[in-house]
Amino acid sequence: MAVNYGTKRNVVGAHYGTRDWLAQRITASLMALFTLIVLAQLALTKGPIGYDKWSGIYASQWMKVLTFTVFVAMSYHIWVGMRDVLMDYVKPVAIRLGLQVFTIVWLTACAAWGVQVLWRL
Repeated sequence: MAVNYGTKRNVVGAHYGTRDWLAQRITASLMALFTLIVLAQLALTKGPIGYDKWSGIYASQWMKVLTFTVFVAMSYHIWVGMRDVLMDYVKPVAIRLGLQVFTIVWLTACAAWGVQVLWRL
């Protein structure tokens, strides 16, 4: 006897599927590429690596823009993961909403602090 689920099938979870899977992969790839760029710049640097070398790496405008893009990508990457975990494992709606708001506020504050540090160099 075949079971016909039809349109009444109850799917549980975050319900975002492919879009979020793809967003996670794209943001992770961007962060990995950024890491390789920074490591390449460090490998090509001669002499001891101190504050001067680090500030020199991030002094150029293209590196600041790339770093800002990575901050945004990392924040979105974390948000997608945390949202899915919270939607899957925290069942009381009020607690889940509170944790999601806290996550958004925390990620916004971290990104703002990162930008402040980046443009202060």
